[in-house]
Amino acid sequence: MTNKLALWLGGLILLFLLGDYLLTGGAAALFLAREFADLLNWVAFWR
Repeated sequence: MTNKLALWLGGLILLFLLGDYLLTGGAAALFLAREFADLLNWVAFWR
């Protein structure tokens, strides 16, 4: 991954988080974080 691509990706993630916070108070980011935690627990079960 080049530095330019990493900066674009980081900027897009920050824009998503800022937009989510302004529009829904962070509900979408919190939902994704909870689902990712569940996914990690499910994957750890299969390890």
